[in-house]
Amino acid sequence: MSDKPNKIEIIRHSLSHILAGAVLELYPKAKIGIGPAIENGFYYDFDNLQISDSDLKNIQKRMRSLLSKDQKFNKKVISKAVAKKQFKDQKYKIELISELEDKTVTTYESGGFVDLCKGPHVKSTKEINPKAFKLVKTAGAYWKGDEKNKMLTRIYGVAFETPEKLKTHLQQLEEAKKRDHRKIGAKLDLFSFHPEAPGMPFFHPKGTIIYKELWKFWENVQKEAGYDFVLAPSMLDVSMWKQSGHYSHYKDDMFFTGNAKDKKQFALRPMDCPGNIVIYNNTPKSYRDLPLRYAEPGLISRKEQSGELGGLFRVQQFRQDDAHIFLTEEQIETEIKNVIKMVDKIYKPFGIEYKPFLSTRPDDYMGDIKVWNKAEKSLLKIIKEVYGDNHGMKEKDGAFYGPKIDYQLKDALGRTWQCATIQLDFQMPLKFNCKYTDKNGKEKMPVMIHRTIMGAFERFMGILIEHYAGKFPTWLAPEQVWVIPVGESHQKYAEQIAEQLQAEDIRVTAKTENDTVGKKIRNGEKQKIPYLLVVGDKEIKAKTLAIRKNNKELGTVKINKFIKDIKTEIENKK
Repeated sequence: MSDKPNKIEIIRHSLSHILAGAVLELYPKAKIGIGPAIENGFYYDFDNLQISDSDLKNIQKRMRSLLSKDQKFNKKVISKAVAKKQFKDQKYKIELISELEDKTVTTYESGGFVDLCKGPHVKSTKEINPKAFKLVKTAGAYWKGDEKNKMLTRIYGVAFETPEKLKTHLQQLEEAKKRDHRKIGAKLDLFSFHPEAPGMPFFHPKGTIIYKELWKFWENVQKEAGYDFVLAPSMLDVSMWKQSGHYSHYKDDMFFTGNAKDKKQFALRPMDCPGNIVIYNNTPKSYRDLPLRYAEPGLISRKEQSGELGGLFRVQQFRQDDAHIFLTEEQIETEIKNVIKMVDKIYKPFGIEYKPFLSTRPDDYMGDIKVWNKAEKSLLKIIKEVYGDNHGMKEKDGAFYGPKIDYQLKDALGRTWQCATIQLDFQMPLKFNCKYTDKNGKEKMPVMIHRTIMGAFERFMGILIEHYAGKFPTWLAPEQVWVIPVGESHQKYAEQIAEQLQAEDIRVTAKTENDTVGKKIRNGEKQKIPYLLVVGDKEIKAKTLAIRKNNKELGTVKINKFIKDIKTEIENKK
């Protein structure tokens, strides 16, 4: 994968400049910040700009006017001194120029608007289809993402190469709004957020059922794959995080606490690995013990800026389906292939497409570059053997201690989410002096694999809520069956059916409240209950159930047959 942007990224970047130029024409007193291309679009940040979403239509109109004028993007390389004079009225640009180490800066000019930029851009605005972009919203954004800095006004836009692709994307956005897991979570009474614990979800009874079902499913897969379960403290002495390297890379995202009396400082864990290493190092290990697989659904805490929090997708405390494997170098290929099989096994029941990517050495990597090259080569070989050409590359996106295989999921709307990761690590065992004795009695250092598949249970649950639009498969649904009596004389039979289903470990409720059958059915469909069983005189006489599923009547069936079928469906996670 090349760092060189593709055509649509260039279009989006160019549109951010057009946006800034249009805003300055309409609001000359505005101050410009930065404006990059992002996934599906672009944005630009402005100071001294008091607008709302209702103003975007006018700005968009001005942008389209600029695009129609065949304006060229002219590149210039100038000295920092000249650049400071050119941007003397733009304080944010002056700040950026002052921070640059180079003696020269690059600017691009289009239609009288000049911006600091390395490029590239389209040669002319004629290359951009004026009907293939749209401004979608405004938002607040701190300058440089730092909450200590001033809040600026950010304008977001989406852009594609053709109007048809834009239309498809906008339709997906509308559908995404309907599927917003925060709205569905409130409607189905699954979870809530409160200022007493910002960015930390409170799971209600129904949401807790889903959470525990995911956890139970994950746990059973680990058992089948030969993992041992461990639990380490959620708070460790800060020296551990300095030793692991997390402190230097993540300290701004960590929560710290301490004891003034003995001058001890602790940190809530942002990762599970150091705790698992302590357990590994507690007793001597032989080559016969390896591979040693530790699974831990650890409670993790990460400090996030308030503007970065987003429902279950970005939280400050979460539980991750973590595992760490200690192994010999000879076992790497076999063990990673075993993890890949586990990825397939866990994702299959959810009906979500996924694709693997090799994430390579980042700029702030730790350790010997030769070891990194060896690890990357090993992972790439495995990916090609298992997936052939059906994989991607993410340059410089590895963890600071090792390269990794990352998996991107594609949901029902075609959106992608990164969840699973398999990280090959030669660095952490070295830092913590992990050892094992080989068959010749010599001490050797194990290799370590860091592995998660669902990722955070919270985030994975949010993805599933939107993927299913709240209509969970039966095995995962918090309420699987409602038994609805036609009238008061049928309530006893409904309760008997409910007791029978409950005895078979099926989550069921007999809806005996004083409402009409029609209203109960409508409520059941709104609550997305997988099965609605209606019982009246005919059903009592024949000992049957009238089944409704997916807003359709499926006819009547004997009670024992229904129990057998639904248990098979739940067991097979269809």
